[in-house]
Amino acid sequence: MIDRLFTRRGLLAAAAMTAGGLAFPGAAAIEGRPGPITPARAPHPGSSNGPPSPESDLVAHARKALARHGATISHDDVVGLADFSPASKTARLHLVDMRKGTHTSLLVAHGRGSDPSHSGFLHRFSNEEGSNCTSEGAYRTSDLYVGAHGRSMRLDGLEATNDNARARAIVVHGAWYVSDEMVRDHGMLGRSEGCFAVAENQLDDVLERLGPGRLLVAGKFSG
Repeated sequence: MIDRLFTRRGLLAAAAMTAGGLAFPGAAAIEGRPGPITPARAPHPGSSNGPPSPESDLVAHARKALARHGATISHDDVVGLADFSPASKTARLHLVDMRKGTHTSLLVAHGRGSDPSHSGFLHRFSNEEGSNCTSEGAYRTSDLYVGAHGRSMRLDGLEATNDNARARAIVVHGAWYVSDEMVRDHGMLGRSEGCFAVAENQLDDVLERLGPGRLLVAGKFSG
């Protein structure tokens, strides 16, 4: 009998509170009255309140690469990220300024072996000699020299996926087939033999900012 009375009284009290405007939060919202203030919840890991900022994504990739390979390089002020997810007509070589959290994006070609049909997209990576492919992984930028392509910069592969970089003569150099005009006229860039070929009028800036002792990472980061 006591249990029944207590339950009935509880129901009557709840009904009275609802009538007095002190109902559960859902009822207040339905009636247009402000509900009780609840603390904001932190986003679930992997979620966001909006589309991610490309700049913050690049900085995050650069920091991750530095955390893994920072001990093998001399300078951590600038990190190069070659994101081969988009087509070659896209500025996809990103020079990330780790001090300012900003970046500069430039055109860069991929290897002909990575895109045999010349579609403008990189379809595969390879570390094999003679493949003419772009190799995936982290590189340490090394010495500058003048060779068949003019001023160039050698690269040392730091991972099993690109440790043949020296043997394959994979370097950073300028190329006539990398330019805004090529994109305008053909909708894509030409292809290298696996080297990181950049526009001739941007080569000096790349070599200055990404000079010896820094990190260059190639991969597909955005798709």
